[in-house]
Amino acid sequence: MSAFSRPRSSHSITIADGILASASRTPQKVAIREGERSLTYARLAERIVRLANVAHGHFNLAHGERAAVFMPNRIEYLEIVCGLSSAGVAACTIGPAASPAEIRFICEDSSSRVLFVAPALEDAARAAVGDIVPHIVSLDERYEALLANTRSDSLPVDTDWEDIFSIPYTSGSTGRPKGVMLSHRCRVLSSYAMASEHGCYGPDDRAVATTPMFHGSGFLMTLAPVFFGGFVELLPAFNIETLMRKVAEVSATSVYMVPTHFSSLFAMGEARHAFNHSSLKCVIVGTAPLSQAMKERIVEYMGEGKLFERYGSTEASIVTALRPKDQLRKQQCVGLPLAATQIRILDEHGIEALPGQVGELYSTSNYMFSGYLNMPDAMAKAMRGEWFSAGDLGRLDDEGYLYLVDRKNDMIISGGENVYPREVEEVLLAHPAIDQASVLGLPHEHWGEQVVAFVVVRPGMNVSSDELKQACTARLSRYKIPKEFRTVTDLPRNRMGKIDRRQLRENALKV
Repeated sequence: MSAFSRPRSSHSITIADGILASASRTPQKVAIREGERSLTYARLAERIVRLANVAHGHFNLAHGERAAVFMPNRIEYLEIVCGLSSAGVAACTIGPAASPAEIRFICEDSSSRVLFVAPALEDAARAAVGDIVPHIVSLDERYEALLANTRSDSLPVDTDWEDIFSIPYTSGSTGRPKGVMLSHRCRVLSSYAMASEHGCYGPDDRAVATTPMFHGSGFLMTLAPVFFGGFVELLPAFNIETLMRKVAEVSATSVYMVPTHFSSLFAMGEARHAFNHSSLKCVIVGTAPLSQAMKERIVEYMGEGKLFERYGSTEASIVTALRPKDQLRKQQCVGLPLAATQIRILDEHGIEALPGQVGELYSTSNYMFSGYLNMPDAMAKAMRGEWFSAGDLGRLDDEGYLYLVDRKNDMIISGGENVYPREVEEVLLAHPAIDQASVLGLPHEHWGEQVVAFVVVRPGMNVSSDELKQACTARLSRYKIPKEFRTVTDLPRNRMGKIDRRQLRENALKV
């Protein structure tokens, strides 16, 4: 049986099936390129099947077992994850900047018996895992020999779309890292929802992907273009000049960026106008909220009708999207629920909040995760029946649009009053001299917590604490105004570009 004719029941599609179907339609079309290396659909499909047979036949990995993947973005990433999951083996993805303790923890927690690793990271991987992982496979000639010496004519086991295809781990910002179990179902349906929402994932579309593939959204942004028969240019790491040049070079119709990418772009000053981005139909932004001031700058630079902002989580996938026509009409908004998604805002008593009232955000859809690996209690804590909460606070307007207020754990209580950092940050980021801002509640003998703002000033500009205080006074209640403004050269961020409030707090308390 060929790799392209595997029978599959109509109700149980897997992530590899879309790629195999594309390979049957356009086998010689280039599916993915990274630097000088590229794979046609036929070659990618063949390598997926070979990798599945390596997992099953060479390493004797059984349906339901797990393997780990430790590497930066590279062309083999897609075939490894798709191949493993086609053999019923979930890929536990580890960020390339992970510490030895993190590498070992993920491998131990997941009971991974095989670790696929980039050659440059092999020594670090071996030192970190010791003898807890029986097989470490470096992506060099040894890996190519494994593929070459295995069969390519069939997949070894039947998999269902409820099988787990990957397990990315959360950053651990609220405790130990949690393995988020993602099924074929959640990512296949997320891909279809993205195609419907954004309209930029057809066979004639081209994407540039630069966000890390070890993260749920990063992998999805590489998968979706190929799943529907398009083309993706994969960048190993983020560099704003490389990214924008590639957009022009491949006439990209879509690009996924995070807020820090745009900060880098606008920091280039007038040099940013040298890039040709006229081919773009969609500029998709996610991972962290955009400030309203940044949205306005993006629309001015990219043009109207292109910017989509998304809100979601690894567990719930994409929850809402704000379409281009609403970017300037709906201030500080993250949009309407994605197709087939429902959201609700509940107060502290679990009662549905009225429009305009702040409460905890819950969502439900068929895009959601299947649980936390080895942590059933954490799953139960995050759920109300079929409704999931990532701990975010929000409100709905009378049209059903969602406005994120903040993370529940980030809320500041100062003098008995609730202060949401994001509201204060929006005011600071609207100031022309401020490039980045983060607001924390730090211990205070009288107030319990005092509001403290950390700001990064744009190059060549200056601003005093008095000026920032005046800007806040004009738009905020008195108890929300920071008691202190600290100018810093940069803000700590996690691997996906989100501000790391825990690290910022630790740094501040050391002062």
